Amino acid sequence: MATIFSKIATGEIPSFKVAESDDFYAFLDINPMAKGHTLVIPRKVEDDYIFNLDPVTYDGLWAFARKVAVALKAAVPCERVGVAVLGMEVPHTHIHLVPLQSESDMDFRKEKLHLTPDENKAIAERILKEYEKL
Repeated sequence: MATIFSKIATGEIPSFKVAESDDFYAFLDINPMAKGHTLVIPRKVEDDYIFNLDPVTYDGLWAFARKVAVALKAAVPCERVGVAVLGMEVPHTHIHLVPLQSESDMDFRKEKLHLTPDENKAIAERILKEYEKL
């Protein structure tokens, strides 16, 4: 049975895409901690634990996430792009990339932002534009 993230990666469920390849997909989190909070997933593997991924998928996911993070930092003003892998809320491996001004911005317990679809679309388009330059 396909996960919600698999359905997002195939376009069955709409998302604000920021980058994609044949094997990986990156999109804005619908409950972001910061503008530009992005999720990076493998398209073909639905395992919920990143350390269960085969070595090729694991290494490819991190290489893809790195490229997305570079684009994210260029598109969204921030000091750093934070990285987290929790995997508790959706049974599909995913990497969180979060634009940070300080370490406290990476607190998953804080109230999430409420952005309009137009705001998300504009952010996603900026990140995708930077990604395509790389």
